[in-house]
Parts: sequence; structure tokens; C-alpha cells
Amino acid sequence: MSEKILIIDDDLDTLRLVGLMLQRQGYQISAATNGQQGLDKAFEEDPDLILLDIMMPDMDGYEVTRRLRANPSTTETPILMFTAKTQLDDKVIGFEVGANDYLTKPTHPSELQARVKALLARANEKKGESAPATPVNTGQDGFVVGVIGARGGLGATTVALNVAAGLHTRAKGYVILAEMLPGHGALSLELGLKASTGLVDMLSATKLADITSDSVRSSLTRHASGLNILLASDRPRDMHLIGQSANYGAFISKLAALGRYIILDLGAGLQPFTQVVLPHCNEIFVVLEGNPNTIINTKALIEDLNSFGINLKNIHPVLNNRVRSDTQLPSSQVQSKLGYEILTTLTPAPELFTQATRTQTPAVICQPDSLTTRQIVKLVDFIAEQEAMPR
Repeated sequence: MSEKILIIDDDLDTLRLVGLMLQRQGYQISAATNGQQGLDKAFEEDPDLILLDIMMPDMDGYEVTRRLRANPSTTETPILMFTAKTQLDDKVIGFEVGANDYLTKPTHPSELQARVKALLARANEKKGESAPATPVNTGQDGFVVGVIGARGGLGATTVALNVAAGLHTRAKGYVILAEMLPGHGALSLELGLKASTGLVDMLSATKLADITSDSVRSSLTRHASGLNILLASDRPRDMHLIGQSANYGAFISKLAALGRYIILDLGAGLQPFTQVVLPHCNEIFVVLEGNPNTIINTKALIEDLNSFGINLKNIHPVLNNRVRSDTQLPSSQVQSKLGYEILTTLTPAPELFTQATRTQTPAVICQPDSLTTRQIVKLVDFIAEQEAMPR
């Protein structure tokens, strides 16, 4: 046996005794002494089964289960609640929040072993029945959203990542997130992914005929969250490829047919490829922050996008206030100075984004019940509504 079992329990005796017993059965064991630590380990280690206590001081097992089920990487992970809570109501709540099985302490080791074995067997059967998810050519373009900032450092990549993750969580179908600036890749480090030459390969192709649906599909990297990501190189020397407009046009047309939603991280300002990519975008999110200079830059960017043929009704400012500061203007003032309606405002959440980086997980998955997630969901719902309209 090589299955990994994560035990989450604040009782050190339970961790030691149960862990040792399951190790002797040939399982790999990982342990966490509280709910948050358990969530972090679950998202980082991708266990085959989670053995979960209910009564823990910081976050009880019910809440841990809710968060595990809200995360695409653990939504199907078997959860066995192993607890001293014996009331029928406790058991019912456990199943309602998403537990697969419920066992009360104390129990005979053979019964625990049998429950663990049965849950793992059912999970393996289910895996065998499900083909691995890969993007497929639908023959029809997906819904493409470009995310752009008037200048660097406004959080356009963060917005793009979390919108994509939110779409994957709430909507059926494949979601592709694509970095568009070679030499400026950030997502491989942010998400703990192996560095990829996906975008560079597309832009380096000497013949446009070599850019096929299959080659674009193979250039995507899959993250544990379920996102399919076209990663840009983080090597500054690759920046020269930014002028390969014909290549951009060739691979964007193929990329748009591979998923239901395609989120493009367009970076900052107007790049040489912008006019080639923009016609493929159904909607544009323009990210800004609440200070006067950025508002001026953003207003100019919106006017330039409009001059390229993008209808103003398809351009949507997103106010991303990343830091708590008295210099940040409130949304109403930003909207008044900008002259365009703010689609949504993201309030500062530095602790959440620090945790997301540490766990290499999008913030909306890291804390699905947070205020930030609810704010991102407004963007997700807007995209879903626009996609449902006739095109």
C-alpha cells in the first residue's frame, strides 16, 4: 500500500496511536494538530484519505470539512470523521457537510482499519471510472476575458488567477488561465508549478502552421485546483518575443476553442500584441487602485482600448485596493474621477494573500468564505451572466 492518510486531531495520543497502527498497515501517515494546519497540509500534500476529529479549539471538524469540499483539489477526497461525539445529530451534521463516513471513539482497531480500507477502495474505483480532465477542442470559442492594468504592480495577475479559480469552482467546464507576457511569468512560483516554456514555445514557432490545437493543449500545465494554465517564462531574456504578433494571433485562436472560459493575464499597459489579442476578448477587466495618478492612467487606457475598437460596454474597471492606506480613495470617488462605473471593489486582505502564497493556492480556494472571495464571486457571476447572453 502507498496511500497517504492525513490525520487531523488535537489529541496527541490519538495522533500517535492511530498513526502508528495505520503505518503498520502500510499507509503513509501525515498529521496535523489543528484545523488550519490540517487544511494547509491537505492542500499541499493531496492525501488519499483524511481522518478528521470534530472537537478542535480553533476550527472544528465540520468547518474543516466545508472548506475541504469547497476546494476543487479536495472536493472528492474521502473524509472519515473519527470523534467522541456520539449523538445522532452530530453524525447527521457530519454527513451534511460532506463526510463520507463517521466513526465514534473509542473503537476497535480492526473496525477503523476496515472503514479506511473501504473508503480507499471506493475512491480508487471512482478514479478508475473517471478519465483525467484535459482541455478539448469544442469547435466553438469559449468566453474570453482579458485582465489588464494601466501600469505594473496593480494586481492584475492576482485578479486573473482568482477569477479563473472562482469560475472553475462555481461553473462547469474547463477554465484556462494564460499569462501573456514572456519574461514576466509569476504563476509558476505563486502556485508551486514546475517552470514551463508553454508561452515561449508558442511565440518561438517559426511556422504558424506548427501552432496547432494539439500543440497549444500540450503547452498547458494543470494545477491541483483544476486550472489549466499557460505559463509564461520568468526569464527576462524572453521578453523579446513580445513582438511576435502573428504567433499571438495563431495560438489565441486555438486557445479560445479549448475551454469554456479563458482568462488572459494581459499584464500592464498596451503591448505590441494587444491589438491582435483584443478582438478575441468578450470582456476586459481593467484593474486599478484608488489613487489619483493611477486613475488618470486608467482613464487613458480605457480610451485607448476603445480606440482599438473595444466597445466601452465591454470594458469594466475593477478597483483593487491591496493595502490599507489613507491615501486610497473610496470607490465612489474613484468612480467619479474615472468617469466609468466600477464593476467591483476588492478590499485589502494581505493576510489572506500571504496565506494563499504560502499554500500555493488561489485565495478564493484558500478561504472560500472570506470577504475577498465574495468580492471575486461578483466578477465570476458577472462573467457567467455575460456568457449566457447571445453572442
